[in-house]
Amino acid sequence: MNIHFVGIDPETDEDGCPTVWVDADTEDLLIQSYQADEETTTTCDALSPARAPIPPGETVVRIPKRMIPIIRKACDELDPGVL
Repeated sequence: MNIHFVGIDPETDEDGCPTVWVDADTEDLLIQSYQADEETTTTCDALSPARAPIPPGETVVRIPKRMIPIIRKACDELDPGVL
C-alpha cells in the first residue's frame, strides 16, 4: 500500500481528528471524520438516488467545512491540473 498523509483538521484535539490520506496505488481518498448522527443518516438514506438503504460497510460521515482546503489538496495530488 502506498498511503500517505495529506492533512488533519486544523482545530483537532486529542479526541477527534478528521484526517485525509491518499492511496497512490488506487487513487482513492481515505477520510477519517465524524460519523453522522442517526437523523442525518436517515435523511441521507431517504434522499439517496440509489433508492436503497446504506449497505453494511458504508456510512455517512460529516466533514467539517474547515477541511475543504485539505480535501482539495488531496484531490489535486491525485489529479493535478483539474479545476
